[in-house]
Amino acid sequence: MKIKTKELASTLIALAAAAVVLVVMLLVHAEWLPTMLSVLGCFVFMFAAAHFLIRKYVAYKLKPIYSIVLSRDVRTKEIFEELQDKRVENIGEELTAWADTNDREITRLKEAETFRKQYLGNVAHELKTPIFNIQGYISTLLDGGLEDELINRTYLERAQKSIDRLNNIVSDLDTINKLESSMNMLRRDLFDVVALAREIAEQAELSAAKRNIKLVVKGAENLPSPFWVAADKHYVGQVLSNLITNSIRYGKEGGKTRITFRDMLDKILIEVEDNGQGISKEDQPRIFERFYRADKGRSREQGGTGLGLAIVKHIVEAHGERITVRSEQGVGSTFAFTLKKASDREISK
Repeated sequence: MKIKTKELASTLIALAAAAVVLVVMLLVHAEWLPTMLSVLGCFVFMFAAAHFLIRKYVAYKLKPIYSIVLSRDVRTKEIFEELQDKRVENIGEELTAWADTNDREITRLKEAETFRKQYLGNVAHELKTPIFNIQGYISTLLDGGLEDELINRTYLERAQKSIDRLNNIVSDLDTINKLESSMNMLRRDLFDVVALAREIAEQAELSAAKRNIKLVVKGAENLPSPFWVAADKHYVGQVLSNLITNSIRYGKEGGKTRITFRDMLDKILIEVEDNGQGISKEDQPRIFERFYRADKGRSREQGGTGLGLAIVKHIVEAHGERITVRSEQGVGSTFAFTLKKASDREISK
């Protein structure tokens, strides 16, 4: 039998004591009335005494635990009030739940600290390379290279590229900071997402032409299309721009990038697909991390900061949606995300 309450424990102790008294009284051949009064009195006294001592003992044991849980000195009276209507197992469950919550919080803080250290290390590493490059070019020019027409312009152009890269990194860091601090301030625009995709694709055509990549927007043939969404137009444009730019950077020369749209009842599914080099299965779970690059060398050559997909993920999740990737090396990659569909009533207003 499990003893779950202090009352049950006190009752058992009192019954045992009363049984002993009864046996003693029977052995001495006491009369019936004194025997019953003695047994009853013993039971009441032992129940009260056992109940009081058990409460005191449990309170004594629980006081330091509750002091830790509540982060303050706890009075014995408070423990008595806490124990009044509770079973021992209920108290154990509460303390176990607190311990589990505390463990999770500690784990979360450790993960946040690890992420912070990695983030700062990544930022320092990304900034260090262009800064050292600029320093080297300027030192060479100051040491006499400025008068050498064969190298002065070349070194200045290289320094300019490193400065551009620094500007891109700082700009992307600033964007992420704004996204994290003010994502609850997203605007709710009603717009034709196909028209927006076509506009961004037209802006990227010059970059695509350099690598002979064809950009295809597969929506309705004529605008306006039936693919209207309720979202922040500025940030959605940034998502499409980043995904299309990435498809051009890492796509196959002479290849194709397709932007397609599907009606998913209350949502619109948008996919940006390329037939480029693809992403390995090992890298796919991490590509949305800040500064993570599946192809580090090539990404830097192409001018990437390593923050584009992190920004994309922030924006999509801020809209209450999620972004996924399907990819196979040597075949290509498809990035897909959803946006809330605008209702016909909203569009007609």
